[in-house]
Amino acid sequence: MQTTPLPRLYFIKCKDMLQKDLTRDIKNRLNTIKGQLDGIIKMLDNDRDPEEVLVQFKAAGKALSTAQFLLLDETFRKSLAAKLSETMEACPGDCGQENTIELLRKQFPDLNHDELTAKMKEIQAVYDQMKANQQKS
Repeated sequence: MQTTPLPRLYFIKCKDMLQKDLTRDIKNRLNTIKGQLDGIIKMLDNDRDPEEVLVQFKAAGKALSTAQFLLLDETFRKSLAAKLSETMEACPGDCGQENTIELLRKQFPDLNHDELTAKMKEIQAVYDQMKANQQKS
């Protein structure tokens, strides 16, 4: 099944959806990472053991990955919820996609980060197909 790319609007709207506590948490994490990077620079300036430097690189990389995950998970999850809601409203119960929509609705709470993008594309394809069918009739 070929799907359309996600509209930019998904990600533009998400800017307004970030909770203040999430923003604060991510900024705190980034400030910690900044401190770790400054520490790595000092370690390099002081000719510290490369193994010690590598440990700090790994710690900073893991911290950055965690901050990125928090942002993307929140953004994608809210985008999927909004599109799922819009699609459910557009399907009056006889749109031919009710089983797919209901399955996605049931799966939604348990989706992990890696599944969110695929499910966003899937619900977008369902929505596009419903709209195309509505225009034909």
